[in-house]
Amino acid sequence: MPRVKVIVLRTAGTNCDRETAFAFEKAGATCELVHINKLVASSRKLDKYRILAIPGGFTYGDDISSGKILANEIKYKLKNQVLDFIKKGKLIIGICNGFQVLVKSGLLPDTARNFGDIEASLSINDSGKFEDRWVYLKAGNRQCVWTMGLEGPIYLPVAHAEGKFIPRDKETLERMQKNGQIVFSYCDENGESGKYPHNPNGSVSNIAGICGLQGRILGLMPHPERYIRATQHPRWTRMKKKITTTNGLRIFQNGVKAAANL
Repeated sequence: MPRVKVIVLRTAGTNCDRETAFAFEKAGATCELVHINKLVASSRKLDKYRILAIPGGFTYGDDISSGKILANEIKYKLKNQVLDFIKKGKLIIGICNGFQVLVKSGLLPDTARNFGDIEASLSINDSGKFEDRWVYLKAGNRQCVWTMGLEGPIYLPVAHAEGKFIPRDKETLERMQKNGQIVFSYCDENGESGKYPHNPNGSVSNIAGICGLQGRILGLMPHPERYIRATQHPRWTRMKKKITTTNGLRIFQNGVKAAANL
């Protein structure tokens, strides 16, 4: 069976592209790092891939607001390619800055299926500083193909200054909850919701990651690509139970498995 092809989108300021590609390759896929200008100029076509990954970084220096310029490029220059990609049931993942791009382009949460309608944003952390540490997450969605099999509180690193998820209004949040689109929520080590420092940015309802209505588009602030080996866990030498497959790697494996069935 041919290996799933993944496009890792990059532009000025992207800095987690190689780690993201490595994670997908470790999960069994073939990756290509492609600058957005090649898609815009049509020298590279999005439809040759099964997964679109928008990695972390500080695209365009996070000018205006984090991820906004790249979001507008996708919204106004790649709209038809992206909509066709989604229509075919292909997968998208946006990590950290990539999550900001998905939200600010209107690809997430897209509760009304109206691409380009901005229903949420990711703003400056309540702490007023860059949060760079590990956090616990509660996985709360069973329809998202990326999160199958994730149980109990999982542990992943965050590294962001603008990660506070804010829905446009109460109705948007209620639709997301009703649709089961909240994939990850910040919590403590026991799985209980809590304030700072467990919630590193002050996100409404402790939201750390969401998915699209079909469960095939995932956006999250934590970095799963930074935990694909057991030795990347900050306490790996003190853990009694040996880690065989990390939760970070499992997310990429789930995506590759789902894309292989297209």
